[in-house]
Amino acid sequence: MIYSTLATYYDDLVKDEQATQAWVTWIERHKSACSMLECACGSGEITHALALKGYTMQALDLSQQMIDQAKAKDPTIPYYCQDMKDLSALGSFEAIACLCDSFNYLLDPEDVITFFQQVHDHLHPHGTFFFDTHALDRLAEFRQEWNETGEFCDGTKYQWSIESEDDWIYQDFAFYTKAGLIQEHHLQRVYDPQWLKTQLEPYFEIESIDTDFTHPGICPGEKYFYVCTRKETK
Repeated sequence: MIYSTLATYYDDLVKDEQATQAWVTWIERHKSACSMLECACGSGEITHALALKGYTMQALDLSQQMIDQAKAKDPTIPYYCQDMKDLSALGSFEAIACLCDSFNYLLDPEDVITFFQQVHDHLHPHGTFFFDTHALDRLAEFRQEWNETGEFCDGTKYQWSIESEDDWIYQDFAFYTKAGLIQEHHLQRVYDPQWLKTQLEPYFEIESIDTDFTHPGICPGEKYFYVCTRKETK
């Protein structure tokens, strides 16, 4: 299972308080405090930050290890270990979010469509759907392999590499622990925004698309940010 070992070191690798605040500010700009479900919440950094802003949060992630990290930050938030493609056990919400390129773990186009259907069905009328995704530029950025190495405070050394091929992004982690080498392999898929627009349209009105939080529309950058409103389907 991905994130089984990475969960322990996830915040050490990627925690960024300024970035967390940028996500919170983006959401606040479009939706005041409300009931919200965060899908693929990871270690719960944004979940916790939104709760502090008055949002009534629930969250889920496929990795129990990540859920454990999130619960340690705020045990009052209901967390669920489950797949975001099946929200049937949950109620309805004024907003649903999928952040920090978690959307790109949907590897099959049919999974994307299923996810959009599930989000639609679990939003209140005129509810808001927030998500971000890798920009197409990320594929070009990682055509040449990127590597990072370092050491955590417990003495575990690591190597993190990212490389793209076609519309796939491969992330490989090697952890050199006292017990030996542990590896995790992560795969993400980047979708063309025009295709995403077509798949969203039966379920949502696209209210805005920004690149890197503040640049309107699809333009060069690292991430696209979508704000969508639930349509009433027939």
